[in-house]
Amino acid sequence: MTIHANAGSPSLRLRRGVVLHVEEDSCEVLSGGETSVVGCVPVFPAPRTERVSPGHLVALATMSTGTEAVVWRWYDAVLVGEEAGQVRLWKPAHGELLATPRRSDQPRQPGTGAYLSAGLSGSDWWVAGPAVTQAEKAEVEFDEVEDLLRRARHLESARHA
Repeated sequence: MTIHANAGSPSLRLRRGVVLHVEEDSCEVLSGGETSVVGCVPVFPAPRTERVSPGHLVALATMSTGTEAVVWRWYDAVLVGEEAGQVRLWKPAHGELLATPRRSDQPRQPGTGAYLSAGLSGSDWWVAGPAVTQAEKAEVEFDEVEDLLRRARHLESARHA
């Protein structure tokens, strides 16, 4: 993941939101009970309408330009089973895949929705908590995403120093 400093780097005060509508250069999100239209960082290559969908849980950050942007998204998936310490999930447009559970003690019920992410170290796919009705209550790897973004911003700043 590359976040270019000249594109406006995030402040890393992340907050959760749920995507309501997607355009190529912006998303309408619900966060904290309010809707707003935000941009996307360059990490989401075009066409964004194929990568971010209504219902996706996202992390939002205020950019150095003062605008808010989507900096991370979790996929929606359905838990279909478990095998050998992995969780089998079905994800729209991908079918079934195996993911590493973020918390081994978290109860998982086949047929229920869960949040799925890719790009964090340690596994190709991670499964976090169950799908919820309010973004703020989602049990996802928020700290790991924040750490990844901090490291990316630090590396990018070092390249421009």
